[in-house]
Amino acid sequence: MLALFPGPYIHIGGDEAGKAQWKANPQIQARIKALGLKDEHEMQSWFIRQMDTFLTARGRRMIGWDEILEGGLAENATVMSWRGMDGGIAAAKANHDVVMAPGSHTYFDHYQSRDKTKEPLAIGGFTPIDSVYAFEPVPPQLTPDEAKHVLGAQAQLWAEYMPNAKHVEYMAYPRMVALSEVLWSAKARRDFTDFTGRLPTHLARLDALDVNYRK
Repeated sequence: MLALFPGPYIHIGGDEAGKAQWKANPQIQARIKALGLKDEHEMQSWFIRQMDTFLTARGRRMIGWDEILEGGLAENATVMSWRGMDGGIAAAKANHDVVMAPGSHTYFDHYQSRDKTKEPLAIGGFTPIDSVYAFEPVPPQLTPDEAKHVLGAQAQLWAEYMPNAKHVEYMAYPRMVALSEVLWSAKARRDFTDFTGRLPTHLARLDALDVNYRK
């Protein structure tokens, strides 16, 4: 993995790790007891910390979904907050770097219309372009020093319901244009009405590139 991805960050996941199997597994329970851990959440935290130590020793930085907060956050971890903003806020207040990726605003595998009969099949949800543009990646709960830990945001586009590249393009654009402006512009300068007036310029570029954006 380190050879394949030479950048500074290695994403280790850490999300949606169900604990029912760990509760039922005698070996895992014995390991929890031997390590003096309280529960399965601390067991996951122990494993994440091992990965953090491994990556740090090799000059890399570990990043994981906000579940890595459960049971205690590894010393050098960066948190990607997808279950809302709370995980990112907690991490930033603990002086950890954060990438905001909440499902409410940045999941582009969600439907773009409430009338699902007019849209291609999607996993669910509803994230129209105005919701994307309304996203504020730096929460007001953070002090200026804490806000410095917000590195930015990320859009998610899980493709299990997308059979081809044109479908992926349809789900990504023009929402990606909206998110780009949010992340590249100061909050005081953002105006959705102004954005929609300028959007046709971007759509013309997408047309020239034969991108299958949602019209």
